[in-house]
Amino acid sequence: MAGDSLTVRSPGGGRVEYPLTRVHTLVVGSGAAGLNAAVQARANGIEDLLILTEGLGMGTSINTGSDKQTYYKLGLSGGEPDSPLALAQTLFSGGSMHGDLALVEAALSARAFLHLVNLGVPFPRDRFGQFVGYKTDHDPRQRATSVGPYTSREMCLKLIDRVRLLGLPVLENRLAVSLLVQGEGKEWRAAGVIALGPPGPDKDRPDKGGPAWEIFAAENVILAVGGPGGLYRTSVYPSVHSGGIGLALLAGARARNLQESQFGLSSIAFRWNVSGSFMQVVPRFFSTGADGESEPREFLDDYFDPPGSLHANIFLKGYQWPFDAAKAAGGSSLIDLLVFRETEVKGRRVFLDYRQNPKGFTLEGLSREALDYLTRSRALGQTPIQRLRAMNPEAYQLYRTNGIDLAAEPLEIAVCAQHNNGGLAGNLWWESENLAHLFPVGEVSGTHGVLRPGGAALNSGQVGGFRAAEYIAHRYPGWTLDLEAFRRAAAEDLARLLEWAARGQEAGASWRDELAELRSRMTKAAAHIRSRETLTRAAGEAREQWRRLDENGCAFAWPGELTQALNLRQLCLAHLVYLEAVLFAIGSGQGSRGSGLVLGRGEKVHPRLGEEWRFEPEDPAFRELVLETVLQPGGRVNCSWVPRRPLPEPEAWFETAWADFKEGRIYQT
Repeated sequence: MAGDSLTVRSPGGGRVEYPLTRVHTLVVGSGAAGLNAAVQARANGIEDLLILTEGLGMGTSINTGSDKQTYYKLGLSGGEPDSPLALAQTLFSGGSMHGDLALVEAALSARAFLHLVNLGVPFPRDRFGQFVGYKTDHDPRQRATSVGPYTSREMCLKLIDRVRLLGLPVLENRLAVSLLVQGEGKEWRAAGVIALGPPGPDKDRPDKGGPAWEIFAAENVILAVGGPGGLYRTSVYPSVHSGGIGLALLAGARARNLQESQFGLSSIAFRWNVSGSFMQVVPRFFSTGADGESEPREFLDDYFDPPGSLHANIFLKGYQWPFDAAKAAGGSSLIDLLVFRETEVKGRRVFLDYRQNPKGFTLEGLSREALDYLTRSRALGQTPIQRLRAMNPEAYQLYRTNGIDLAAEPLEIAVCAQHNNGGLAGNLWWESENLAHLFPVGEVSGTHGVLRPGGAALNSGQVGGFRAAEYIAHRYPGWTLDLEAFRRAAAEDLARLLEWAARGQEAGASWRDELAELRSRMTKAAAHIRSRETLTRAAGEAREQWRRLDENGCAFAWPGELTQALNLRQLCLAHLVYLEAVLFAIGSGQGSRGSGLVLGRGEKVHPRLGEEWRFEPEDPAFRELVLETVLQPGGRVNCSWVPRRPLPEPEAWFETAWADFKEGRIYQT
């Protein structure tokens, strides 16, 4: 790592020097995926690397979980047979996932999992050393495991310990605000980032009192900025995480399957998934007026008859937590739809009540599956809170820790954005398909398809770090970046950002107002309930907002809120690209699938709902396709369907495989 400076023209006409750091491999982000990528880069011999992050305690990985957050892996216990190919087939079967990516995620599953075990993550095992498992959603085998509500947090803490033990450099309080690129055609590549950091020591700087501009030139950029947490008004992403995919989209990086997100029931005062045990104990649902004071109403009763069917479906929401279009008509996902209808259509508030049973509830009236589960879990208390404390006391305690006592007060919920199965398009080494030297890992990488087993994202994030680090070490170990070309490109880009920030001082709308506008638009148009009309209108509004914001900037309290304003800029572009991708998918005739229900001609969701609640059936042919999206230089969003790559059938002959490995032929793309 080497220090330098870059002279840039300021909006006032003068020239100012800004710090420039050169580093071979730059890791942007410090969640579980980014931290592991840095650890694996050092393990592969990359000495010159740097982690750039808003904070080691920020981001999604270290701040989220569920009742018992799942890590999905290859089966490592019992007599049930499993193999990388069998696991890959499960991943691939969800549809719209490339087969080579499925096989890579399966093949490295045990390696990535056991690396975490060796770091000290306390995954449970029996006295024989077997890592016991359970079934998760979309999983035919008992491959799932957990260390409790904070699995990804424990992963981060152990990885942070490893980062510190290795002495890997970390710069905190930095927000990347631009992904720098250079070259053309086959030479087009990532080259570094511009970031905002803590205030600089120079009192004569024009950004005195606010964040300082910093430039980083990098041979390789590992982008581990997480999912699009800042895009939705109702979101279970932690408030400290907004995501940074817009930086790569602005730079022209290709994206994949942006239309495939996951949504589910979550608490909103304290953001947390109410999955698993929170549903299996069968709490009472009720809604009130917007003031929260009107007479509570158990609004689900009208749509489930007899009452036992409601209670059985509430229980099933534990297994089937993400909204699933296939389970909306007569299934457990009808609950999500009715919650959405109460909150977004009627403007009411919805709560879970663990102090009382739902109307008509009896243990004897439960389905056999639900009663057997509660019996085997020794959770046959007379109220939901008694059952929760018996089944999963840690799940109860995590709300207590965050100031909410489920034994004393109801819990406000909504259907929230939870995960993007899509993201940036990478190859089987996690390098961007169209932007060399850029390696998206973690949720920002679009490796998943329509459906994925619960917890598969944690495995995917770890695998991506292994793949990116190994490829960089074997294919990009030297320095090929044209530093003079980089300096010119970085100076031009920073000058544009400085001018944009200066224009913001005259803008009418504040960054807060602009952010609220795009979040509201995404929740109404691109959440789990979708329609052509709403999306067409939303995409047009998004393009107008982006044009206005790009040309005029946004108002902010200079210089203290510059970071928020520039983060809003990439979020606004990202929300436009996402809306265009969702609209294109629906306009193509994809229909209702995954976590997206498309309103239109077709079956009614429920006979007691109005005609507006008819939905388009899925066209299964689209499961054999993958949606690719890229922002063109002129601002046009280009979407196209491509066939998904099949599961590979590699030659399993040791001698030739050994030779290919020794000669480095496995790294050829």
